[in-house]
Amino acid sequence: MPSIAPSDALQTLKAEFFRALAHPIRIRLLEELSRGAQSVQALQQRLGVDQPIVSQQLAKLRAHHIVVARKDGTTVVYALAHPKLADLLRVAKDVINGRLVGTQTLLRELRRDRR
Repeated sequence: MPSIAPSDALQTLKAEFFRALAHPIRIRLLEELSRGAQSVQALQQRLGVDQPIVSQQLAKLRAHHIVVARKDGTTVVYALAHPKLADLLRVAKDVINGRLVGTQTLLRELRRDRR
């Protein structure tokens, strides 16, 4: 009996999710929000990025249901839409760290070969 492949719709949804993450400022925003909910102003100060850029990137994340926003008086406070997003960021960091460690090992070997 042939195996059943995941639906194209599911694969498309996953691709859209990862595309929504595919921007350095959005990753930095998510890393900050993994520490807890924060206002746009606090995020702007922590990242050192202009407010319109922070707002634009948060809007993209919100449109993809990656972050949620709530009003606190006149302030808009953002948070991760799902706590597992912080885990995803940690796993990505571990994977990248593993790649970099491997690269460092190769560089050391190349340096030794030159001698």
